[in-house]
Formats: sequence, C-alpha cells, structure tokens
Amino acid sequence: MADRVTVIGWDGSPLTAAARAALGAATLVAGAAHHLELPELPPTAERVRLGSLALAARRIAAHRGTAVVLADGDPGFFGVVRSLRAPEFGLEVEVVPAVSAVAAAFARAGMPWDDAQVVVAHPRTLRRAVNVCRAHTKVAVLTAPGAGPAELGLLLDGVHRTFVICEELGTAREQVSVVTSDKAADHIWRDPNVVIVIGGPAGAGEGGGWIAGRDPGAGPRGWVQPDETYGGGLGEGETELLRAAQLARLGPRTGDLVWDIGCGGGAFATEAALAGAAVIAVDHDPAACARTEAAGHRGGIQLQVVHGSAPHVLEDLPEPDVVRVGGGGPAVVSAVADRRPQRIVTHAATRDAAERVGRDLTEHGYRVECALLQSVELDTRAWTETERSVAFLLSGVLPDRAP
Repeated sequence: MADRVTVIGWDGSPLTAAARAALGAATLVAGAAHHLELPELPPTAERVRLGSLALAARRIAAHRGTAVVLADGDPGFFGVVRSLRAPEFGLEVEVVPAVSAVAAAFARAGMPWDDAQVVVAHPRTLRRAVNVCRAHTKVAVLTAPGAGPAELGLLLDGVHRTFVICEELGTAREQVSVVTSDKAADHIWRDPNVVIVIGGPAGAGEGGGWIAGRDPGAGPRGWVQPDETYGGGLGEGETELLRAAQLARLGPRTGDLVWDIGCGGGAFATEAALAGAAVIAVDHDPAACARTEAAGHRGGIQLQVVHGSAPHVLEDLPEPDVVRVGGGGPAVVSAVADRRPQRIVTHAATRDAAERVGRDLTEHGYRVECALLQSVELDTRAWTETERSVAFLLSGVLPDRAP
C-alpha cells in the first residue's frame, strides 16, 4: 500500500507550497494529461494517466512509496476523493483543495450561486440532470463527453433557458460563452466545461437565503393547498384529498419528470413541481392550459404546459418517470403504460371503469393497487355536511423500474 496519498486540486493558479512539497516527494503521480505536463512533477516519478478511477486507485494501493493524485478544482466536490476513500481500496488521503469548477464558473459569470442546484451530467445521468434544469431557475451542470452543452440543449426542447458555458477553466484556453439553449447544439464545445443554466423567476431574495440550493421551505406548507387557492377552476377529479393521495402514490422528487395529463386547473402540476420535480402539464382545453400556467406563475415554479389531445400529443414528449392521468380514460392510460414510467396514478368514477383500467395496467406488467376514497367535508360551525366526493384511486408500479 502507498505510504502516503495526497490529492491536489488544481484550478490553473500557481501551486501552493504544500502542493509543491507533496509533488516533490512523490514517487507516483496520477492525473489527466494536462496535469502530467506540469513542470513541478518529479522527473523520476511513475506517471499514471487517470481514466478509470477504480483502476487508478488499485494501482495506487499497490504502490510502495508516496503517491500524488492531481484533479481539477476541489477534488472533494464531485471529485476523486470519494473514489479513493472507498473501503475496497483502504486508502487514507490528505487533500490540498482548490477553487471548485462550479465556484469558478459562477465567478466568471459574476453571479451568486448559493441558490443554485449543482448536478453532474454523464450519459447515465443526463436525463435526470436535464429534469433539474427544467424544474429550477439556476443550475450548474458539471458535464462529461456525450453529456455536454449540446446534449443539454437538445433535451430541453420546448423549454427556453440561457446557458453560460465555461470551457477549460483555469487554462490558457479558457472561454466563457452565453447562448440560448436552442442554439447550444450549433457549436462544438471543448471539455472540460461547466454549464450554468438560467431561466424563470429569481430564486433567493435580495438578502440571500439560509440554505444552499433549493430552499425546501420556500413554498407553502403542506403537500396540497386548499382548492380555493386555484381560483375555483378545479374539476371533479382535482379535489384536495384526491390530489394528496395521488401525490403520495407517485412521490415526485428532484430529478423526476412528471406528466400531468388532463391538468385542469393546474393544482396537481403545481404541487408536483413544488416537490422539486420537472412537470409537463397537458390538456386539450386552452382555458385549462391558461389556468395551469397562471397557477404555476402564482406558485413561483417552473411548468411546461402543452396544449393538445392525448394520447397523440404524448408521442413527442420526453420520457416520464411518473404520470398522473387526470383525464382521457383507459385509452390514455394504456398509451402512457406503453412508455413504461415507474409509476402511474389515475382515478375512476365507477368500479367497472376502475376494473378496465386495472386490467390494462396489469397486462402491461404493472403491479396495481386500487382504493375507494370517500371524503365528506363538514362545516365546523354547525358540523353539517357540505360536500361529499367518491372516487376509485388506481396506481400502477412497474416492478423492474421501482422504486
């Protein structure tokens, strides 16, 4: 095992005395190609180019001597420190940090970033990173080959964002560009790069927030809001308690894309977005689309509203994680199931209708649950009944994609 492992962050500025001392004593140095060209590297040290972190960690663990790992920015922030400290390698590391690429990018842009979401995009996580960009007003994306500015822009089709693209930060080839998301695919971008994605209303107030990233307490308290919050434009399938049950079954979260089909007054779409998910709300009624856009604006959240009739309008939408079908009946539920989201929730007014939908979901491979929900509202001044509603709540979970 290596006698000592030091991880040195590099942000393009001159190395600190501690970093130079660690490099001077190194018998093995690992890093990217541009790190291994630094003049401070001992000429006799073994050089390992970082590709697979697991392979490099095993090489370092087997080395007898003093090892140094060079990494861009702060190596403890989405960096190599986590990989090197994995239990299977048994490495204890010392860290000499530098300014993170995210901090440097926002500094170049002259923007605060305590209210920003920070995500890592590579081919496996690209879709979830894009969903965060759909849902939030300020996002920093640490990109990778095959999951860069062009791919982000293409997947954000239909959603307008501004990209601040910072290429090769800290090097002589550093460049900062500002483009709209629909133009990002028209260019070839150099790696490594950081993309700051901006769009929608401002996040934290002028005095700043109290917690980094999205403030979980910024919205109203509670999963759902009283029906009157939405101005009386809600339909029979949008009652407060039914929405609460639907949200509980779907569990929308940051990184998810939610479809709300038959969005009506926009209540469910707004409440799913308040949970941190990206939401596409669909309705064939222009008035419903307008109400949903107004509800999202009042809630200060990002919504993409699509006017069109399901199931046909669904064909061009990006893949969902969870779906609420508020209207359209069995044909729409079946079309949604063909897209294989993790979870689907809908409701029916009669048992026969519920059975038809449940059988179709079962045939699509979903594990189906159904419950009869009855709610009775009382006027607590006289404890008299004011309203009664009954609905069959159906939910389907795809076992091979759960949770």
